[in-house]
Amino acid sequence: MGRIYRNLAHYPWLVVGMLWMVCFFNYADRQAISSIMPLLKNEFHFDDVQSGWILSAFAWVYAAAAPVAGIAADRFSRKGLIILACVVWSFFTLATGWCGGLVGLVLVRALTGLGETFYFPSSMSLISDYHSAATRSRAMAWHQSAVYTGTVLGSWIAAALAEKFGWRVPFYIFGPVGILLAIFLVRFLEEPDRDQPAAGVKGGAADGHGLGMGPRLSVGETVGVILRTPAALMLMCAFVCANFVAVIFLTWTPQFLVEKFHYSIGAAGLTGTVYVHLASAVTAPLAGWFADSMARRFAAGRMLVQIIGLLAGASFIFFVGHTSSTATLLVSMTVFGVCKCLYDSGIFASLYDAIPPRARGTGAGLMNTIGWAGGALGPLFVGYATKHGTKPTRMENMSDAIGFGGYIYIVAAGFLLAAIWFHRRSLKLSQAQA
Repeated sequence: MGRIYRNLAHYPWLVVGMLWMVCFFNYADRQAISSIMPLLKNEFHFDDVQSGWILSAFAWVYAAAAPVAGIAADRFSRKGLIILACVVWSFFTLATGWCGGLVGLVLVRALTGLGETFYFPSSMSLISDYHSAATRSRAMAWHQSAVYTGTVLGSWIAAALAEKFGWRVPFYIFGPVGILLAIFLVRFLEEPDRDQPAAGVKGGAADGHGLGMGPRLSVGETVGVILRTPAALMLMCAFVCANFVAVIFLTWTPQFLVEKFHYSIGAAGLTGTVYVHLASAVTAPLAGWFADSMARRFAAGRMLVQIIGLLAGASFIFFVGHTSSTATLLVSMTVFGVCKCLYDSGIFASLYDAIPPRARGTGAGLMNTIGWAGGALGPLFVGYATKHGTKPTRMENMSDAIGFGGYIYIVAAGFLLAAIWFHRRSLKLSQAQA
């Protein structure tokens, strides 16, 4: 296609729009299984630990394959990887409807994770080449809003269709639609030049802190650069903690609402996602603007915004787990969604402030590996704590397990404080050497 579309003044934002649609189905497909889990438990008689294995299978494979996905994003066409990933995960989403038991569901969820893991490193790297440091947080925040919207609508649509037509129907619909979207991208998505700013992007692809493109690095050199950057490692540790909480909310909230607050399956599928993720989606543009604004004032401004979100959100996670009031539950979920977005808006943008542009794909891949490996423990933790906890009732154990996420958020804020210290020290050393 050459530069047919890339020469358009607003094409960098059109890229965000196209990837928004891909990301929407990425999350709609992965969230559908959680909203129909009560139906699966009724049909196949799964216990809480078996449910945890189904819900965690995606995350384990997603995490394991992420380094390969990141390395590929730094060396191959990101457009091609995005399209291939979309086709693969959409096919296995369709195949979920063909499963007849625990082994099949665990396997197909794992293979869905294998497809989806190749999306984020390529998309984040591609967006960062189309958007300089001046607009990077806003571009990534708008893209991140698709995560929330896909989670809400994917959960609700899947639950509503499953309740009326059976649990297999949502997967028969979501899978083919994703494949059609991939065909659209073949025509309209263009790969930017890695060594030059895309048309219409002021300031180039550099991150604004002296990290230019530089020569292509080998795999070992790329990984070495990241591992020798303490700020990047602290950001990844914080992501483990934040993802641990996020995956719990994605996977266990619908069942929590059915069992503790007596929601119907369809209502739980919607309520379990809409308050948290709609609040995040609405907040995303403001969070991106706030992060870009703070980054212009302070070298680690994006990380500071993330800390604010984590510390403010910790208490509301505790309330979600322990309240018996529906009104308090809904308010807590909404405020938690706002706080979560303040953290999410800087996940990759903060990382890209700390590492060279040539390592962006690999950095995102390693971030996903570490984050999702830790996040995958979340559903298993809740399942195990619910079944084997020390409280008199199963529901009290589940409430404690969900509320425990508030403490995990505080630990994540500590890692980010360390990241800020390391990042500022690194910048001072670079300036002194210069």
